[in-house]
Amino acid sequence: MSEAGKTEPVVPHPPTPPAAPAQAAQATIEDFQRLAFRVGIITAAADHPNADRLLVLTVDIGEGQPRQVVAGIRGSYEAASLVGKHVVVVANLKPAMLRGVESQGMVLAASDGTSLVLVSPEKPVPAGRPVK
Repeated sequence: MSEAGKTEPVVPHPPTPPAAPAQAAQATIEDFQRLAFRVGIITAAADHPNADRLLVLTVDIGEGQPRQVVAGIRGSYEAASLVGKHVVVVANLKPAMLRGVESQGMVLAASDGTSLVLVSPEKPVPAGRPVK
């Protein structure tokens, strides 16, 4: 207790620990089933004309007409090294304009903290096959 005119000593609070990274909301099986993952084969690749970190890929996903997919993997891959590579594509995304170039899907990649690694099947699989 304090006497009149005297103040209590200030006790510092311990520092607040940094917040844990936010976890992504859990998805239901129905959420997952709405996405169409397909095996794609990259038939052409080029540097994006308006972005240093993007590549413009032409990907065969078994539809008869290849798709153009813009991917943020330029820092990890040279365009020429990707031709013939099997990848996993999210095939039913709405097309999006990325720095002036339309992207008609998304290739999946994992990060090791410093670079990106494309997700691909262990063995060659025909273009367009579903990924489950």
